Parts: sequence; C-alpha cells; structure tokens
Amino acid sequence: MFEWLAGTLRAYPELAIFAALAVGFWIGPKKIGGFSLGNVTATLLAAVVIGQLTIAISPNVKSVFFLLFLFAVGYGVGPQFFQGLAKEGPRQIAFAVIVLAFCLVVPLICAKFAGLDLGYATGLYAGSQTISASIGVATDQIMRLGLSPDQAKTFVDKIPIGYAVTYIFGTIGSAIVLAKLGPWLIGVDLPKACAEYEKQMGAGGSAESTLSARRNWEMRAYVLEAGTPAIGKTVEEAEANAKNGRFLIERVRRGHMILEATPDLVLAAADVVAIAARRDLLVELLSGHAKEVDDRELLDVPVEVADVFITNKAYAGRKLAEFAHSPFAHSVFLRRIMRHMVEIPILPETVIQRGDILTLVGTKAGIDLAAQHLGYADRAVEATDIAFLGAGVLLGGLVGALSYNAGGIPISLSTSGGALLAGLILGWLRTIHPTFGRIPGPALALMNTLGLNVFIAVVGISSGPGFVSGLKEVGVSLFLWGIVATTLPLIIAVYVGHYVFKFHPAILFGACAGVRTTTAALGMIQEAAKSKVPALGYGMPYAIGNTLLTIFGMVIVLLMAH
Repeated sequence: MFEWLAGTLRAYPELAIFAALAVGFWIGPKKIGGFSLGNVTATLLAAVVIGQLTIAISPNVKSVFFLLFLFAVGYGVGPQFFQGLAKEGPRQIAFAVIVLAFCLVVPLICAKFAGLDLGYATGLYAGSQTISASIGVATDQIMRLGLSPDQAKTFVDKIPIGYAVTYIFGTIGSAIVLAKLGPWLIGVDLPKACAEYEKQMGAGGSAESTLSARRNWEMRAYVLEAGTPAIGKTVEEAEANAKNGRFLIERVRRGHMILEATPDLVLAAADVVAIAARRDLLVELLSGHAKEVDDRELLDVPVEVADVFITNKAYAGRKLAEFAHSPFAHSVFLRRIMRHMVEIPILPETVIQRGDILTLVGTKAGIDLAAQHLGYADRAVEATDIAFLGAGVLLGGLVGALSYNAGGIPISLSTSGGALLAGLILGWLRTIHPTFGRIPGPALALMNTLGLNVFIAVVGISSGPGFVSGLKEVGVSLFLWGIVATTLPLIIAVYVGHYVFKFHPAILFGACAGVRTTTAALGMIQEAAKSKVPALGYGMPYAIGNTLLTIFGMVIVLLMAH
C-alpha cells in the first residue's frame, strides 16, 4: 500500500502538493498550550515529510503561485500604504521604518556571529521575523547571483530548514514579548491603559451611541400617543433629539397608509412609527410615552448585510462620529470594521481609512446610498476581473525582471518583487477609480492563502531529502540565535515607540505587532488588554512591514553574498 501511494505521488506530483495542504491545514489550527503551528508552518513540515519520498516538482509551479500571492498582498495593503506615504500616519511610518531596520540588521548580525551560510541566514531571517513571503524573493535573488546550479540549490534548500527551526519561536515569542514582557518593560497596566484610551475615543457615553447599533440592533413599532415629545416634529428633528443613543425612524403608518420616513415628514398623534435602534434603547422606550404594537406590515422592511469598501478620499481620515450625521448614514448600522483582515473597534473617535471594509446592516437602498458615498459594496455576486489580475502580474513581473549589475552581482526587484509592486500600485489605483480591477474580498483571501501555501508546499517537498541532515547540523544553535533575532528587535520597538515616538500604550503594542505582521501576537495583545483597541495601531505599520520585510529577503541575500 505504501509503495503504491509513494509511486503515485512521484508520478503525479500535483497530488503531493494537495496532500501537504490537507495535512498542514488540518494540523495548523490545533492548539497545544494555547499556541498553534499555524497553517504555513504546518504545511511546510507536512511537505518536508512528504518530500522524503523524493518527489520532483517543476519550480515553475511555486513561481506561479508565489506571484499570485504577492500581487494579492500588494493589492490588499496598497490603499493604506500610499495613503500613509502621502499625508497620514507619518509617525507610524517613521516608527515602522526604524523598527524594520532592526528586523533586518539583528538577524544579519546573528547569522554572522553564528557562522551561518547564505541559505541558513536567509531562513533565520524569514523564520525569526515570521515573513514567509521573503523566502520566494530571497530564492529569486540567490538564483541571480551567478552561482553554479548545484551551489544555488544547496543554499535554496537550506532556507526552509532555517525557517522551520526559527519560525515557531518567531510566532510564540513575538506574542509573549509584546503581550507579556512589553507592558512590564515600560511599567504599563495594559487593560487600564486601553480602558482609558477607549474613554478618550468616546466609548461608554452618548457619543458612542451615535455611531451604530453594532450587533444588537432591531426594529420595533410604537404608537405616538398624546404627550409623546416627537409629535409635531419632523423625522429629522425627532431623531436628533435622541438623548441616550441613536435611533432611526424607518417607516410611518398613518391610518391605512404606510409612508416612508423622509427627513421632513412631520409626525402626528396616533402615528405608528417603525424605529430601528439598539435593543437596550428600545427597551428604554417601553417605559416612556411610546406604546409598542405588533404591526407586521409596517415592520416588513427587507434588510441585508453588506461589506462596503472605503475608496472615497473625501471620507478617508474622518472619525466615525462625523459619519452618524451624514444623510447616507440613515437606515444603516455599522456592525464591524476590518483593516488588513483585522477587526478594529467601533468608537466615536475611530478614524476611517481608505481600504477599510465596513460591514453595514440596513435596507438595500440605504446600503446602496452609503456605498455611493463611501466607495462600493463588496457583494458576493460580483466576479474577479481576471484580465486585470493577469495584466497586473505580467506588467509587474516584466518590470521586476529588469536588472542592474553592481560589483558583478545582478540586482533587480525580481519578478516576485515586481508583482508585489504592481499589486501595491493597482490596489491603490482601484480606490481612486473603482470602475476596474474588481477582486472581491473572499477571492483576495483565497489568492493570498492558496498562493503562499502552495509555494511553501513545493519548497518543503523539494527540500525534503536534505531537511533532516540540515536540521541535525544546525538545529539547536540556529534555534537559540532565532530567539535573539526575534526578541531583540521587538524589545527595541517597544522602547522606541514609547520613549521616542510617545505612542499611547493602548496602540503601541498593536503598532509593534503590525510592523512584524504578526496577527497571532495582536490576538494575544488584545486578550491581555481585554480590548480591541490595540488593533488601531496595527494597520499602517502592517502595510509598511508587509512590503519591506518581503523585499528584505532580497537585501539579506545581497548583504550575505559579499
């Protein structure tokens, strides 16, 4: 049975890739002591095991999927990357660049002291900084160094060994340093700091209620009996007089007629109004002058949930509290804000950026109106613009293929770096002209996940035969140097962010996690903080970090090659 399976995988290597993905994504999420390997590392290890069967896979396979992955990364972070470079987040950008310099230099120094060769040094960098994407960029650069094919392959095969040995602490250690050690180093009570920051951002008071009903909104019908303050007022005036929170009058029954609640409609005694608001506010209404009734026809308002992608620069950089009083905000409630696949808190002072995704609940007409002002609705029925995707990767790859010879070493962005650059530019242009280049969120997530993990699977399978011997050669020593390479830049980041840039502790650790693009650390920080506020510091540093850490894969090869 084993011989048949091994023979089949050798004859059909594409099946070996799917085997690695299946095992990796099955093992990856499983937690031991609160931590998990993660899908990428688990896929790599599964691929290494499968690679012991000596399966030959064309390198073109990993190249195709890696280009797809890098384009998706660039497309996703492009809006905030260029927005930050233009006018916003200068402190966060400067902070990110300084910290990223240490993320490059410290692993390089560790590799020099440890006496590691080019392959292991690159793996040390990629694993300790948890940046899988740098493996592909580094591999491309190694192949351009003018080495013999055998020497180049030897170095390339050592990269996943160094990565696997250092990645586990790179992930777990980053979370521990930022969530546990970091607050202690600067003497901060993180939960208290986040609670204070939330108050500064308007949480807990009436300002928060003006934003949205979050997940607990519903609609009920009330009769305006004599003495109700809303009688004689327009819909707009009645809504503006809400003291304890925001409520919306959606429809009005007057006798046998049902009227749409326009802002200038004057409310009269005996009107039955359909009011949408937070559940606690509606319960409070029951104890007032309003009497609740069950009017099914009046309450039969079609409601949908849609993700709205922010592209309009007129609304980027504005606080949520400003949105609540905009005409398009009527009939919609904000359920969630996603930035770089990370949820950020809904607070009055939360600043919305281009590229954010707002999950809105409301009538279709209301959501369509909001989308017209804010950007566009990311509905599942829309398809991916494959022509745009193909042309983007092609043009980026052609630019990346151009090289410059410096000291006998050809230097270029490489096709992978070009794909990343193309994604950044086209993702940003998409927010300016949303009429082209449609890639829905789920499709982008699939490109990102599948592209990276197929690449990693091919790397693992191809390097499998030499993995075990390499691990025996440098395992313990490399692991210890990986601890230094992971920990030192993060400690520096905490001190620099706190004492030099003076970030509020509530967002400081989110910014540090963003620079290192470690979502696992952000999750642990939020758990320790008992708040989602740290995510507010994650976005801009993540956009910068994801780009530069990937490119640094090429830089560390050039530095180690001299």
